[in-house]
Amino acid sequence: MPEAWIIDAVRTPRGIGKVGKGALADQHPQIIGAAVLRALAERNDLTTADVDDIIWGTSRQVGTQGGDLGRMAALDAGYDMHSSGVTLDRYCGSGITAVNLAAASILAGFEDCMIAGGTELMSSYATNKVEGGGFFIDSGNEHLRAVWPQPNQGVAADAIATLEGIPRRALDELAESSQSRAATAIAEGRFDKSLIPVYDPEGNLLLDREEYPRPGTTADKLAELQPSFGGIADIELNADGLTFRKMIAQKYPDLEIEHVHHAGNSSGVVDGAAALLITSPEYARSHGLTPRARIVAAANMGDDPTLMLNAPVPAARKVLAKAGMSLDQIDLFEVNEAFAVVPEKFIRDLDLDRDKVNVNGGAMALGHPIGATGSMLIGTVLDELERQNKQFGLVTMCAAGGMAPAVIIERI
Repeated sequence: MPEAWIIDAVRTPRGIGKVGKGALADQHPQIIGAAVLRALAERNDLTTADVDDIIWGTSRQVGTQGGDLGRMAALDAGYDMHSSGVTLDRYCGSGITAVNLAAASILAGFEDCMIAGGTELMSSYATNKVEGGGFFIDSGNEHLRAVWPQPNQGVAADAIATLEGIPRRALDELAESSQSRAATAIAEGRFDKSLIPVYDPEGNLLLDREEYPRPGTTADKLAELQPSFGGIADIELNADGLTFRKMIAQKYPDLEIEHVHHAGNSSGVVDGAAALLITSPEYARSHGLTPRARIVAAANMGDDPTLMLNAPVPAARKVLAKAGMSLDQIDLFEVNEAFAVVPEKFIRDLDLDRDKVNVNGGAMALGHPIGATGSMLIGTVLDELERQNKQFGLVTMCAAGGMAPAVIIERI
């Protein structure tokens, strides 16, 4: 059977995604993407002319994030002109999808040496405006209106917590755990194998550590924060008085949303990039590359776009079925902490051991650079499988539109 091997994984630290506050915020996203691509080539003595394609995830592809960052970042990193590149958008799931498509190209026999990853400078959103983007456009199509009233993600997170009966205290406790676990991981150097420093074009160090975490955060402190999405839920979006709350009411007319999410139990706004080198076994052997893992199975799942964030559970079940595996065979899970309700529901629905899920913290502590996060999580679970001498890891995450990609890897 053909296999796709992960040779290496690198990522930048996550910088605070606000101009004037974050170390990466003044840079072009091409520079940040080039940093991980350059590091991947240098660490593996890679002949970049051999790279068949670079599949890159970037979500908001406007302004400085427009164009084809996969290709342009590679050229900026000094890659041979023959190494091609393409950039895709599955919203938050872009980084996993990039890896899955790269693996699929190798498994199909189309390619032998691929790079997958992503970049997102959320700090650029202040200037990279989206006019009438795909989230809110109403084309007048009645079928679309019936199946796709898509609200604000934070409002959707609050709606899910209300429907599931998950109290705010449980979400704040999960956020506290994320911060504590991230602090331990940083102190013990658990991220060091994948983490690379970022320099500006003049060679000045920009960032070599995580900027976002707030160690010492407690559930009691988080309980003092006001919910973030109650006011947003009632903003009028058009002349007809449509609001996010009314969007949800179209499908859940009796739901009285309890607003439970805030900055402390939601993912952080950050900048960053990540990349993985993925090859066929034949290419790895002929070039002296040692594999770290193989891609076992990948899957995609769509779910209710109104609630938007619920696809990770069915995506996990689907990828397990594709692999012919059961939940108890998975040693470690990474599910993106877009909002606390996402991993909390994931753990409850699948009845998982909490000591197997996001063991080094997640996006509530570290941040969520949209198009890059999925690739970061795959590298994180690989590093942790090696540290714990475990075998299988499953990674999934919610994405706008009610989607979730998923992947299972096996440490070699």
